[in-house]
Amino acid sequence: MTDPWQFGNSGQNTPPPQPPGYPPQYPPPPGGQYPPSYTDPAAPYGRHPLTGEPLSDKSKVIGALLQLLGLIGILGIGRIYIGQTGLGVAQLILGLVITAVTCGFGIVVPVIWGIIDTIVILTGNARDAQGRPLRDGT
Repeated sequence: MTDPWQFGNSGQNTPPPQPPGYPPQYPPPPGGQYPPSYTDPAAPYGRHPLTGEPLSDKSKVIGALLQLLGLIGILGIGRIYIGQTGLGVAQLILGLVITAVTCGFGIVVPVIWGIIDTIVILTGNARDAQGRPLRDGT
């Protein structure tokens, strides 16, 4: 079989010369730089893909990880992080009181509550203090 690069090259295995101006050179944009990308000032962290609501500056992953501190008896830190301070403080105080009143045997309540609340935060049902959905990632 014959190598297609050999045609017109007198047997050399080099590509044929390109026509002048190839590849095309485009002029630089005005000012020498490309314009900045557009960001929505009403939604600096993006918008929810289905509803179009602006996303929160708080991350659901970080909120869920902080809520998992309920596994060691400290409950409510994740809710405080996402801006639901009242619920977070109530969870923290109630978890500590139940654990103290039962002489440590009631630590099961904050553990179970923390796991359930972590699932609620990760599934996207929790919102920040302004009612915006939490954003994915960190």
